[in-house]
Amino acid sequence: MRLGGSAAGVSAFLVLGSLSFPALAAPYDFVPAPQTDLNRIYRIDRITGEVSSCQYGLQEGTIGVTLCFTAGEGAGPQVPGEYGLVASRHEREGGVFRVNYRTGEMSICYVFDERVVCTPQATPSPAAPAPAATPSVRPGTGASPQRP
Repeated sequence: MRLGGSAAGVSAFLVLGSLSFPALAAPYDFVPAPQTDLNRIYRIDRITGEVSSCQYGLQEGTIGVTLCFTAGEGAGPQVPGEYGLVASRHEREGGVFRVNYRTGEMSICYVFDERVVCTPQATPSPAAPAPAATPSVRPGTGASPQRP
């Protein structure tokens, strides 16, 4: 297929070309707090890991307001990475986990004093060393699994 210089061909090329870069158009992810009676949504910048949050609030004489909480202690930009938010299944939990998919680090983020705060990023400890091999069992000791 030859596009030539037609305006329709160039336009089609630009539209199809822009469809191949959806990640560039959406630098944020959003996750609701797991708490079932809280209408809070958390937002994370997928590259910097910065976390903020908004929720619905009542205000007399209006239909309501959007209350937003900016990044506070620990919730600001982190080392560039590939960040996301994960909500637990705990129905009374108001916070979410911030995860770095590249390093495996995690922290907990929640609203405190009208700011989003996060615990320091941490990585689970390496797996415990494998237990020592079972000592060999001599016949007649009664410890052999082959014996009834």
